[in-house]
Amino acid sequence: MKICRRIASLVLASAFSTFVHAAASDVEHATIADLHAAFQAGTLTVERLTRIYLARIQAYDKQGPGINAVITLNPNALAEARALDAERRAGRGMGPLFGIPIVLKDNFNTFDLPTTAGSQLLEGSVPSEDAFVTKKLRAAGAIILAKVNMSEFAGGGGSTMGATDPAVIRAGRIPQGFSSMGGQTHNPHNTDYVPSGSSGGTGASIAASFAQFGLGSDTGGSVRGPSSANGIVGLRPTHGLISRTGIVPISFSLDTAGPMGRSVYDISLALGVIAGIDPADAATRESAGMHEPDYTKFLKIGSLKGARIGVVRQFMGADPDTDSVIGASIATLEKLGAVIVDPVKIPDFAVGAKQQISDVLHQVEFKAQIAQYLQAYTKPGYPKTLGDLVARASDPATHYRSPEKLVGFRFAEAFPIGSNDPIYLTIKTEGLAMERAAIQAVFADNNLDALIYPTSPRPATLIAPPPGRGPGGGAGAGAAGAWLASETGFPELVIPAGMSKDGLPVTISFVGTAFSEPKILGYGYDFEQATKAIAVPKMTPVLPGDAISL
Repeated sequence: MKICRRIASLVLASAFSTFVHAAASDVEHATIADLHAAFQAGTLTVERLTRIYLARIQAYDKQGPGINAVITLNPNALAEARALDAERRAGRGMGPLFGIPIVLKDNFNTFDLPTTAGSQLLEGSVPSEDAFVTKKLRAAGAIILAKVNMSEFAGGGGSTMGATDPAVIRAGRIPQGFSSMGGQTHNPHNTDYVPSGSSGGTGASIAASFAQFGLGSDTGGSVRGPSSANGIVGLRPTHGLISRTGIVPISFSLDTAGPMGRSVYDISLALGVIAGIDPADAATRESAGMHEPDYTKFLKIGSLKGARIGVVRQFMGADPDTDSVIGASIATLEKLGAVIVDPVKIPDFAVGAKQQISDVLHQVEFKAQIAQYLQAYTKPGYPKTLGDLVARASDPATHYRSPEKLVGFRFAEAFPIGSNDPIYLTIKTEGLAMERAAIQAVFADNNLDALIYPTSPRPATLIAPPPGRGPGGGAGAGAAGAWLASETGFPELVIPAGMSKDGLPVTISFVGTAFSEPKILGYGYDFEQATKAIAVPKMTPVLPGDAISL
């Protein structure tokens, strides 16, 4: 987003009039608008805000409950904060994210911090330049506080997806939120449970208030699953709205970045900063004339009045608590004036095709695209191909900490379909188009503005389930309806909706058609303001030092 500081300040001033509520509060409940108002009033400095978040990381990440979300802490964060305070005192304009501490999933390139994709095989690898979106965040005034844990190579990269041999599937199972670089990240609502994957470190960090917002990446559900499991707001945007340049890939046919935060306002503001055309990412050309510099202008009470919302019950029925929360959410939507179309049916042929499409795209594209990334961004001595990853992980001298991931690497390397195979080419060109047309027809036939369903059919599950039960799943990538937005390229917004009887979050998803972010963000904001369903995790409660005067 190319915008001068003067215009940015005017945009922020306009936002303050709508979103600021002058009262004592804490970082857990403050929006970026609140924080900027406090900066302008002189009641808060960027340095103090940064110290608040660093203190929470100190108290809760490696100590206390041991959330274990942070892989690399930025050693220059306080110096950057002091420099921004000096700019403000000098009267210079504030960018849209001025002074806001954020976290990045550790597959976003940063020129000054390692980017490992959660793999010890890339330990210490510092790219020569930032990812495209990282540059935008810095230009807008954000402070990158930390790089956070993730499922290694975003889970689906180098995995057993598509395997049919039960022994291979069992041998390649990895708990959600685990990586060989970062170890196991825990859910801050209950540390016995998964934070989901693959952006589990971002989800846990934002729920635990280690930063104001964060970025994740999403191929088959990796922003949405962790947003649901950790009970925060998350957005998988329209495919092509955000650049992927400098983000460790799985499948460019499906990959996107997405913001994750504790309010619709914050992710809407972040989206305006990072959206837009990148000459190096051809997919972003589709967003020409479709992206907005300020999505917060669409956040209005009453947005749901008259909106036709379709309920997809095919993605329900797995968990009574989840279904109960979603039932109450539907009632709330009706009270807010939405017209509920219930049920809406997703065609069987679209559901039936989803798994093969996902499996083939993940496996074929990762093999080629990870090599392109490694060759472009890692220095000599690091792996340069999937074969190199297999060799390094297989070498006893490496002391590789995830034998399960090695099973996935080997399966991916041996995957029988290549980039010239007619099966892959048909899936890429016709399979995705079929899915998109099928879901577009559901919208058209029912005259819908959005679809809704539980983001995950059940809450987060145990990291170490009892014998006889499968590994921690729930709220994870690929759960229930996650394929729908992934394979159509449509946007999906995740909003906290309530809690299970066990104290775990339940969220509702709003899905729109391509580039309908203004509409679904408005719906999500209206629902969020009516329900206030987000909860501070019991394992990472408010600290006395979190209080700020707004």
